[in-house]
Amino acid sequence: MTTSAFFTGRAPVEGDHVSAVYRYAARKGAIEAVEVAAADLGIGIHEMREAVDQLVGSRLLRPGDGRGQRFLPVDPEVAAASLVSFVEREIYQRRELIDQIRERIDVFRGDYVGDGATPGGSIDYLVGSMEVRGFLKMAGDACRDEVLVLQSSGIDGDELAQTYLTLLGRGISVRIICQHRNRADLATRMKMKRLTEAGATVYTVSHIPRSAIVFDRSLVVLFGVADGEANVARVHNQGVAQFFLDLFNHLWETATPLEGIEAGYADVADDLQQSIAALMAKGYTDEVVARKLGMSVRSCRRHIATLMRDLDATSRFQAGVQAARKFLANGH
Repeated sequence: MTTSAFFTGRAPVEGDHVSAVYRYAARKGAIEAVEVAAADLGIGIHEMREAVDQLVGSRLLRPGDGRGQRFLPVDPEVAAASLVSFVEREIYQRRELIDQIRERIDVFRGDYVGDGATPGGSIDYLVGSMEVRGFLKMAGDACRDEVLVLQSSGIDGDELAQTYLTLLGRGISVRIICQHRNRADLATRMKMKRLTEAGATVYTVSHIPRSAIVFDRSLVVLFGVADGEANVARVHNQGVAQFFLDLFNHLWETATPLEGIEAGYADVADDLQQSIAALMAKGYTDEVVARKLGMSVRSCRRHIATLMRDLDATSRFQAGVQAARKFLANGH
């Protein structure tokens, strides 16, 4: 059975012979002869060959000779990786074909909308980690000049960090704005160290409401989570792109450069306390303040305790108001 057939929902062999045959191969170390294995398992030769075909198609068995008699078991994790790789390649190829079709058709867009009109652009939604990875790879491959990143959480996963490293290796400019909390997380600091050493520029701010990437000042990718699955919105619209460019540049001017990978918030203490004070003054609980700033409740409470002690405040609300006034008076 081919990999495509495996994903089209072909009905399993009756009696769950597939599982029994795989367990037999794993226990014996190999299926030395299909007829012998069928006899050992007490199933017909036709059912045996059907089960073997399904297992070969799902990469859980591999041929051990050229006669179609001997088969070797494969680690399920290795089999899964092989299947995922196949599907990802198909996604890349289909996305590339879609982009080629759109590129050819877009040549005629101006004729349809009329002289002087501006096309509104398009929004595509991609759901599922494989779909998202496939798209980001293609977007990275097509990028020629600059990537701007707004990262609301950490440098998400090794794959996204590797995408940035690949872009930097091609001479693409990569600028990242992430949250102050990343300065206190060892794993994230090490990822940022790799990126800065490769040429990326990383700044931090107190809060970023949503992750986004802008490729070459024209393609905007918005990240989100729907029903527990990774998803992105791909936006081809110059007006939307310009909005995110303006937002990025505004945050960049007020952000703090990441210099070195030492732990703690020493370089951003004032900015962080100002953000905490503003949220406290609005009456938010510790949990809400922590969530908005992307840090643990425990870390947030330590900062609040320090703030209240420095201001000699008797309540959280009083501390928030006093701190907000202090920062405003000092011109922060």
